[in-house]
Amino acid sequence: MHEQVHGIPETPTFVSHLECSYTGEVYPADQVHNLSRAGKPLLVRYDLAGVRQALDKATLARRAPTLWRYRELLPVRRTDNVVTLGEAVTPIIACPRIERRLGLAGLFVKDEGRLPTGSFKARGLVMAVSMAKELGIQRMAMPTNGNAGAALAAYASRAGIESYVFCPEDTPEVNVREIALQGAKVFRVNGYIDDCGKIVGAGVQAKGWFDTSTLKEPYRIEGKKTMGLELAEQFGWELPDVILYPTGGGTGLIGMWKAFAELEAIGFIGAKRPRMVVVQATGCAPMVRAYEAGEEHAARWENAATIAMGIRVPQAVGDFLILRAARQSGGFAMAVDDGAIQAAQDEMARDEGFLLCPEGAATYAAYRQALVDGRIDKGERAVLFNCASGLKYPMPPAERALDRLRPIDYAALG
Repeated sequence: MHEQVHGIPETPTFVSHLECSYTGEVYPADQVHNLSRAGKPLLVRYDLAGVRQALDKATLARRAPTLWRYRELLPVRRTDNVVTLGEAVTPIIACPRIERRLGLAGLFVKDEGRLPTGSFKARGLVMAVSMAKELGIQRMAMPTNGNAGAALAAYASRAGIESYVFCPEDTPEVNVREIALQGAKVFRVNGYIDDCGKIVGAGVQAKGWFDTSTLKEPYRIEGKKTMGLELAEQFGWELPDVILYPTGGGTGLIGMWKAFAELEAIGFIGAKRPRMVVVQATGCAPMVRAYEAGEEHAARWENAATIAMGIRVPQAVGDFLILRAARQSGGFAMAVDDGAIQAAQDEMARDEGFLLCPEGAATYAAYRQALVDGRIDKGERAVLFNCASGLKYPMPPAERALDRLRPIDYAALG
């Protein structure tokens, strides 16, 4: 029986090299990298023929239900370098009342709010920090709209790595405070997340930190792709018809698209792919604009504004990868306004008892809109991604009160 660390089997690893996502240029594994020489994200490549021989579905089924069950398709070489807070496989939640009311074949929510630090950012940052530990990095820095910074702070503190986090000045207070409480040096910046990213990049030489910005290091994609690995397994290795994904930096969408290709290469799934739907807010929709214009790159979105802070990303370094995944899958990109996001959040909470975060609610708003305009059919099985716990966000007031010292009119309670 293999020795286990953190409950993770000590199995062979299969990383072969890194590759520029734009030019295909090859880079050696097991070295510190940021972007490629072309200034584009690096992708981790595996000996997939080796994985196919080493892993089968029966072996996988016996493993603990954490994202580390997919160890052969993850980059950490030594399990004692894994920095974990218990990254459980997140559930797929059906929406039976909405299905009945709308006559749907299947509507499901993958609830990423169950992860450590309450968001899907834990997936990317657990991998980035574990690889930082493996590669000997002592100091990390990143820009954030909130949840990614919280995940970096938590995992870096657990690993004994120093962390610096820079966030827009209007980042939700709960996020700024959790980042600080979990040990990072956190700074509010009078600008957007890409302005914060410029501060991180400019400080690499002065402070000697590693730039952990979205897609500017290779391993957050590998953590986020576990959403696709889990989804495939949870659907019995038969992927759903449509995935609606709240897209800012787009790491998870890119990661899932990569995961599906790897799963087909190791024989776990066939050629069928979900249509990937890029969901943005009308107040910050650079991908939608580029998609509709037929462009491969997205120009910066000026004066970005939306209640869904996690998708308020004016410019994404992986824009071409996001757009390729949407187009290659037969999917599309669409934007919804803040009113529709709020209405979707209210409807899901009232009908299903499910408290979506604003970014997750954007996917339900987009789904409702796409049903109306015919881009999604009621007979298709669709998965929405709720990327964080709704408990981390401001909620509307609830002010009804009773005076226990006066007679209570029970009929008036409604």
